[in-house]
Amino acid sequence: MKPIEEKPLKSATLFDALIPIAVLICLLGAAVYLFGDDSSSGPNQIALLFATFAAALIGLKNGYTWKKLEDAMIEGITLSLGAILILLMVGALIGTWLLSGTVPTLIYYGLQIINPSWFYAASCLICGIVAMSIGSSWTTAATIGVALLGVASGLGLEPTVTAGAVISGAYFGDKLSPLSETTNLAPAVAGADLFEHIHHMLWTTVPSFVIALVIFVFMGFNATAAGEAGQIDEITSILQQNFNIGLEMLVPLIVLLVLAIRKMPAFPAISIGAVIGALWALLFQSDLIANQIDVTQGEFVGYFKLIWTTFFDGFTISTGDAKMDSLLSGGGMSGMLTTTWLIMTALMFGAIMEKTGLLDIFVKSILKIAKSTGSLIASTIATCFGTNIIAADQYIAIVVPGRMFKEEYKKRGLKPVNLSRTLEDGGTITSPLIPWNTCGAYMQSVLLINPFDYALYAFFNLINPFLAVIYAYLGIKILRIKPKQTA
Repeated sequence: MKPIEEKPLKSATLFDALIPIAVLICLLGAAVYLFGDDSSSGPNQIALLFATFAAALIGLKNGYTWKKLEDAMIEGITLSLGAILILLMVGALIGTWLLSGTVPTLIYYGLQIINPSWFYAASCLICGIVAMSIGSSWTTAATIGVALLGVASGLGLEPTVTAGAVISGAYFGDKLSPLSETTNLAPAVAGADLFEHIHHMLWTTVPSFVIALVIFVFMGFNATAAGEAGQIDEITSILQQNFNIGLEMLVPLIVLLVLAIRKMPAFPAISIGAVIGALWALLFQSDLIANQIDVTQGEFVGYFKLIWTTFFDGFTISTGDAKMDSLLSGGGMSGMLTTTWLIMTALMFGAIMEKTGLLDIFVKSILKIAKSTGSLIASTIATCFGTNIIAADQYIAIVVPGRMFKEEYKKRGLKPVNLSRTLEDGGTITSPLIPWNTCGAYMQSVLLINPFDYALYAFFNLINPFLAVIYAYLGIKILRIKPKQTA
């Protein structure tokens, strides 16, 4: 029996590439219009699935077999499994840290020491320092970020602005940390040295962060009168009534930070942090747990069941104050399942777009008009941002444009660090601003604020790409390959 001969593949056209994009934009717009802030809880996933089907149909038309398209989707999902494992364990960590009193303690002390007039700037700076130390914007947002939002609630400050400050700081620190995955990925794709890449990023990253801090300082001055002493006293009183508050409650956080600094991979480090949170709850929050457990099967079983439930379904408390109940309840792996679904559908769509060559169409079209160095770098940033929108993942937004533009940078005599820095300026930085992007979906799941709402206040993430383009057109810190001298 003769093997079935595969049909020759047809080259995709610009019209082909625009069809799934048009489907995605129309359906995402309809999802936001019909469902509002709930669009990420299912409607966006359906939009991504139908856009994936549209891209698959284009692929079938151009000669790809369903098996190849299916393999591409499976490979795309496989790439996200590491992030999904981290995401699920972060849910468990938030649950156990609420029960253990770690997050309530951070909120309590934050209310004592942070003044409303410089709260936004302090939040940004704290998250920047922590993220730089551990190399993870995700972990920073899920721990320090969650606590800072609680402090903002107590001070009567805007949660959307606080989220913007958290995102700004977390991504600044993540971007400059040699422990960060994206900071290692970008120079690897571009062919640059890691520490040369970090040094080159300072020129666009630090000024952007300083400008963001100045804006947050001015916004804080305008928000000075928002917090009321009586309200803060009421919140701290509720925290003390329901939790044992003390510096020892911060041990789970300290352990997690130490593990991250010692370069332990994120999943086991966060898992250990979650387990220590559960142990700390048993050691220090016995009164709280006693009020929560079901003793019909025995006290020991009740304790065990509550801890187990906290891992998979989070923690819920009833303080008599609805706002505080919302603030001090949450977490659990189940709370991350919607985000997991969104990540999987987003990466399916991105994988199909890359496999069928539809992403490549846009890049080739861009290169036709990118004549100068400034326009080339601006086009790279635009492509990274567009890939974040289309493929919905920051890793794809670094790898795909990096592979496609690498030779062009080399032809024009530009050092690889120019490309690696640009991949971060356009890919890493913009990823949390898009609700259906894996980073945007994650941030919404832990901060409970829609990226469309906090995006206007993530000043570092907004300023950095524009400053990079300005540098490019002015020729500031654009390094060129020196010609080899002949003997």
